[in-house]
Amino acid sequence: MKLQYTCLIAAFLLVASCKKNEKVQVENLYQTQLFEDVQLAAIFKDSKAFVDLVPKKDASALEAEYLLEKDLDGFSLKEFVEKNFEDKSMVALEFETDTTRTMYEHITFMWDNLTRGPDDVIQYSSRIALPHKYVVPGGRFQEIYYWDSYFTLEGLLVDDRDDLAKDMVDNFAFLIDSIGFIPNGTRNYYKTRSQPPFFALMVDAISRKDEKTLESYLPQLLKEYNFWMNGVENTEIGESNHHVVKLGENVFLNRYWDKGFTPRPEAYKEDLHLASELETDSLKKQLYTNLRSAAASGWDFSSRWFGKKGVFGTTETISILPVDLNCLLYFMENTISKAYLIRGDQSHGKRFKDMAHKRKEAIQKYFWNTENGLYHDYNFQEESITPELTLAGVFPLYFEVAEAEQAEQVKNTIISKFLKDGGLVTTLEHTGQQWDAPNGWAPLQWIAVKGLLNYGYKDEAKEIITRWLALNEKVYKNTGKMMEKYNVEDLSLLSGGGEYETQDGFGWTNGVALGFKQMLEEMEEQNP
Repeated sequence: MKLQYTCLIAAFLLVASCKKNEKVQVENLYQTQLFEDVQLAAIFKDSKAFVDLVPKKDASALEAEYLLEKDLDGFSLKEFVEKNFEDKSMVALEFETDTTRTMYEHITFMWDNLTRGPDDVIQYSSRIALPHKYVVPGGRFQEIYYWDSYFTLEGLLVDDRDDLAKDMVDNFAFLIDSIGFIPNGTRNYYKTRSQPPFFALMVDAISRKDEKTLESYLPQLLKEYNFWMNGVENTEIGESNHHVVKLGENVFLNRYWDKGFTPRPEAYKEDLHLASELETDSLKKQLYTNLRSAAASGWDFSSRWFGKKGVFGTTETISILPVDLNCLLYFMENTISKAYLIRGDQSHGKRFKDMAHKRKEAIQKYFWNTENGLYHDYNFQEESITPELTLAGVFPLYFEVAEAEQAEQVKNTIISKFLKDGGLVTTLEHTGQQWDAPNGWAPLQWIAVKGLLNYGYKDEAKEIITRWLALNEKVYKNTGKMMEKYNVEDLSLLSGGGEYETQDGFGWTNGVALGFKQMLEEMEEQNP
């Protein structure tokens, strides 16, 4: 009798619990107790691994089941995850490098290994499905990323993969049309932010053979521009609104900004740990927004965003107007103007040309530092340039914003302070963050080299190219791989720092290497 009574009570509690948990309603997995517990338990070495798994049920059903089972004897969180989630990631890069190939032949071979899509829509997956083929970076990054893709695209064009390059651009046009902007990457947990806006450069690149191609992407160029300029109409001088900051009458500059104020799902444990020493929820939310916004910059993470020297927890991205972002928007305004003129719309063409001119004046006013001979970021809260010297300071040369005398000073600063044995270091600070010394990154080598060439500094550009490619080739010879980033100071090492291990693949390194090789060949033809 006692046993029957006990079983009856247990059954009653189970039914009650089930009814209680039937009411669990959440919009997505990232709002669940299950998500928090899995990430904090560090079941996976990399926090990104869990958010890339595909749930077998919707988030509400999973949460209800988890809350019902988690306190039962013998419950295993790892087994619960294994039972309720699937790994449907695209096939990782598993192949034997053909050592008879040169590095450049290897890169050409790698395009097909890194190509994915078109995507099928998978229920409950975090992946945003794309309608055309695309090239992923490689390693842990098995989805498309925004600013990576421009440098990858330049390599595709060198290799005459024009159709694949256009597919890449059409995927980004699809994202703008369907989401309203281009997210950081094609995962739903990236939908709160974008990345450095290189779409205009991609469109410009595939339009080199036919300028009319530019005009066909005008609707998407305008939509992306409106995303970045949202809030202009109701922002007062000295105020910020989303990505926009108003510095004076009709003077608008932009910042990186993420609308979220919680730890990033793909780095949940790491963000929570960094904020743990802050005393109030308000300060924690502020830090989360700043970390997310630094991720939107592509420079995640760097002393560039620190409020206090050497202290990661003082990251204050949303207070900073970045010089690279504003140069990219200057180019976007000019590209939109050009597209309108191709269409024959002189009025709108002139309007965007005038906006680009005003931005150029603002870049010169707020970002130039005569003392250091370099462009800096600008902290609009403190009304002063930031102290950090970074390779972002060469973007005004890439977009030909700098005057000749300024370009010469930038060249001198870059060569004397940033050039190392393996190429250009990203910043001069050694903080352990991956976008600081001793690391060098392919996209920034590209921006610096092209910027110097715009002002006639061929010898300096050639020196950077030569050192960078020599390091790429050395690592390739020793490992059979192209890396995400490189240690340009100690050539015996690959790289260091950051929230994840150095990745191989690697899209933008491949693209820049092919582009640099082509540049060297052209230089030799001009000066045999």
